[in-house]
Amino acid sequence: MSISAGEIKEMIENSKTFLGIELGSTRIKAVLVDEHHTPIAAGGYDWENQFIDGIWTYSMDEVWQGLQACFQNLCADVKDKYQVLQRTVGALGISGMMHGYLPLDRDGNLLAPFRTWRNTITGEAAEKLTELFQFNIPQRWSVAHLYQAILNEEPHVKDIAFLTTLAGYVHWKLTGQKVMGVGEASGMFPINSQTDDYDEKMLVQFDQLDEVKAFPWKISDILPNVLVAGDPGGVLSEEGANLLDPTGKLEPGIPLCPPEGDAGTGMVATNAIAPRTGNVSAGTSIFAMIVLEKALSKVYPEIDMVTTPAGMPVAMVHTNNGTTDLNAWVELFGEFAELLDVKIGQSRLFETLYQQALKGDADGGDLLAYNTISGEHITHLAEGRPLFLRKPNSKFSLANFMRVHLFASLGAMRIGLDILFDQEQVEIDKILGHGGFFKTEEVGQRMMAAAMKVPVSVMETAGEGGAWGMALLAAFLVQRSGSERFASYLENKVFASAQGATLEPDQADVAGFEVFMKRYKKGLVIEHTAVEAFN
Repeated sequence: MSISAGEIKEMIENSKTFLGIELGSTRIKAVLVDEHHTPIAAGGYDWENQFIDGIWTYSMDEVWQGLQACFQNLCADVKDKYQVLQRTVGALGISGMMHGYLPLDRDGNLLAPFRTWRNTITGEAAEKLTELFQFNIPQRWSVAHLYQAILNEEPHVKDIAFLTTLAGYVHWKLTGQKVMGVGEASGMFPINSQTDDYDEKMLVQFDQLDEVKAFPWKISDILPNVLVAGDPGGVLSEEGANLLDPTGKLEPGIPLCPPEGDAGTGMVATNAIAPRTGNVSAGTSIFAMIVLEKALSKVYPEIDMVTTPAGMPVAMVHTNNGTTDLNAWVELFGEFAELLDVKIGQSRLFETLYQQALKGDADGGDLLAYNTISGEHITHLAEGRPLFLRKPNSKFSLANFMRVHLFASLGAMRIGLDILFDQEQVEIDKILGHGGFFKTEEVGQRMMAAAMKVPVSVMETAGEGGAWGMALLAAFLVQRSGSERFASYLENKVFASAQGATLEPDQADVAGFEVFMKRYKKGLVIEHTAVEAFN
């Protein structure tokens, strides 16, 4: 549908646009969509996590600095394209990196530095809670961080009045509401998909732990209230409007949908929220989300059980390490090009090197790499040690070098997927991909299809990512018809005419990846030794 700049300007002025903001691992992004869900403006702010005193974290000052800069960039884009000031929207939503630990006291003061999903410091707590609940509790989850702080006898725990995630924290500051979308909540504490709320039995089990009984709070008192897609999440307060836009132009009173995690917005952005669908988000971390038809037969420590933003059960294979190591190698090649006085843009640099991977041997030429910048629970690594290995007779070429590093980004995820596809016989009709891994045409799709052994589709809108998915959730809050279900809304009103490209698995690639995975699994002993020896 072709819409003129004048028509878009009228939508902006009449509050018929919707805003999604996502605080991702490396970028805060805002996407504004029109009433037909088409992106019409965007803003961004680049940032990086910090490793301080053994903790992966972001400062709260930079959270607000980044959000404000991102919003101002969006406003500048709107003014440049449509000659209008961005004063309000029909609805907005906040998304962020899932999991982690943000404990606050009664006055709203942060009691400990923000501990992100990337930390692997809660092994004891995660193991004990998994045994207690008979439900897999990953190290990333908020309840694992909470229980580990209790086991560590950290003095701040007694003062906790509110425990939330990054998205929940920002939403609370903007609205005053301590709420959470069910998809994001499912990464804090187990959800009962029949009630779309925290599992009551497990709440009681947690409260009855000897170490927990001593505290003046119950777990249900400090967790956010759970909402599903379409539920109202409050309105932008005057204080919240000034936080997001210190210039004072943004008007309070805007409705907000429930805050969600980046996994949930990824599912929305790829229309993968119905059973037998799935999506894979490939960037700083890589995770596959498979919407289930039935429960798994048993608990697997490699598989997280979460939900869609509408509450459907999802099997999540999450790996902490994605393309960060690969990006570092690309930057190294860029540095070499600069020494030769060769001017090459970052996009072309990535595209040129990624495309070389298609020219490599199917198995990567008997090379081996591990992309572990941080710890990785699926491969039982408490810390990361990026490695590249070759034998004297390995086929050491640029094409094989790039191919094996793309393969390595998917290695840990494949171990988890083998459980779903081989042991649990989970069946899916399609996988949709989004994230930086897919930016170069064909390459990421082809590598992913080889790893997952199913067709991989990438929509034209995949580049907009989770911020666009969050904008769709905001639009659903206002534009749904009566009791319309979110899956139907997406299928009929957002993706009915969506364009995309699908790649079937190439059998030579599949066979090559199988050879690589045998090498990858066998070589994990080298990676574990590197953690011990190179400290």
